[in-house]
Amino acid sequence: MQQPADQSWKKKWYQIIFESDTTAGRRFDLGLMIAILGSLSVIMLETVPKINERYADIFWTLEWFFTILFSVEYIIRLMIVKRPFSYVGSFYGIIDLISVLPSYLAIFFGGAQYFIVIRSLRLLRVFRVLKMVQFIGEANVLAQALRSSRHKITVFLIAVMCINFIMGTVMYLVEGPENGFTSIPVSIYWSIVTLTTVGYGDISPSTPLGQFLASFIMIMGYGVIAVPTGIVTSEINRSQQKAHQHTKSCAVCEKDGLAPDAQYCQYCGEEL
Repeated sequence: MQQPADQSWKKKWYQIIFESDTTAGRRFDLGLMIAILGSLSVIMLETVPKINERYADIFWTLEWFFTILFSVEYIIRLMIVKRPFSYVGSFYGIIDLISVLPSYLAIFFGGAQYFIVIRSLRLLRVFRVLKMVQFIGEANVLAQALRSSRHKITVFLIAVMCINFIMGTVMYLVEGPENGFTSIPVSIYWSIVTLTTVGYGDISPSTPLGQFLASFIMIMGYGVIAVPTGIVTSEINRSQQKAHQHTKSCAVCEKDGLAPDAQYCQYCGEEL
């Protein structure tokens, strides 16, 4: 049975915009990547005083050209997906919306246009260009590992937070205001900087006991860095995702990697 005209054009544009199995889809993704890089280049060059003085009008024109282009693209995406509100609330939907807002906000709030750099996140879409499906598969493995390890990492971060509170309080009592540890919050800040091995050097202990505790925190910091890495690595090793990845995506949840012959989305259950 022949599809209605409105459904036919929506399906055609969906295949072009959301998928890259066709030549038109790959060209669209490539064009999108060039437009994103172009808009980012404009906003960066605009901050160089000598260049901006000479080409300010051109930069302004290009900035609005890209903004209108991405705005039209966003509206088309809303029109062709089955559930527009689901798309708006999805990761890519939020990124697409935020990427077009800065230029409009700059009309009322000066400097807001520099948040256009958020458009760089849209480059995540171009992993499908030229059938770079191996990147989609690796991204899925990493995302699954992070989801699986979120509880362990949360417990670990709470433990680190408690350590910083305790060590910061101890250092406040040991060193005192005369050595720069003017309050417990300041001491906790020093503990965080030391534990993460950043070491700005704006505050440093002067007493032997304080220096001993600082050395202990520094050594502990190496373990703090290694633990979350080990947790995520362990989850990655446990991942058994061996299925071949494809570029077909769901019109509702926008998940990539669906098999070409799949009739339902394996993530949200929507009929494809």
